[in-house]
Amino acid sequence: MIITLIDIALLTFMGATAFAILRLRSLFAVVMLSGIYSLLAASMFVALDAVDVAFTEAAVGAGISTVLMIAVLALTGERERAPSHSRWLPMAVVVLTGAALIYATFDMPAFGDADAPVNQHVAPRYLNDSFAEVGLPNVVTSVLASYRGYDTLGEVTVIFTAAVAVMLLMGGRKGDDAGIKNEPDDDAVDDTDSSNGNSKDEGGTA
Repeated sequence: MIITLIDIALLTFMGATAFAILRLRSLFAVVMLSGIYSLLAASMFVALDAVDVAFTEAAVGAGISTVLMIAVLALTGERERAPSHSRWLPMAVVVLTGAALIYATFDMPAFGDADAPVNQHVAPRYLNDSFAEVGLPNVVTSVLASYRGYDTLGEVTVIFTAAVAVMLLMGGRKGDDAGIKNEPDDDAVDDTDSSNGNSKDEGGTA
């Protein structure tokens, strides 16, 4: 009963956070709430006994992704601009997609069902044969590093690519700022020329 209440509370907080993200216009507040949402998701994974997934979500979602988005805020404004197009079409696509996904869950086995196909074929294979096939005593490590090695490599590649993109954007912005600072101001040059001309005229008159 207590675990069920914890799950309901976490889902409620996640829903409220997601709704707040949709309503806010401050990009900094959106980034902060996105990090909070990832932290709540990690807590949900812990409640579901998926500690390895929770660790990844906390490190990537609440950690690295939040840092990268804060860095990108230096290249954008502080507030989101109002879109010029209608939002009804994207809303309809989201609602239809969500309804289709919810409908698809009706054919899924019950959560934690011992007779589910995954518990009859895949899970016993990992538990019984992973040490002999991979040589790692930890089943989670063998799954992430060997059986799902390409998937893990893809996740690392995505994070690395995002980090490189942010660094390139930040480097380009710094170069632009330096160029702007080094360029002479035309108005200042005109004012200087005018003052020099006036000084010469006054000197000649004297």
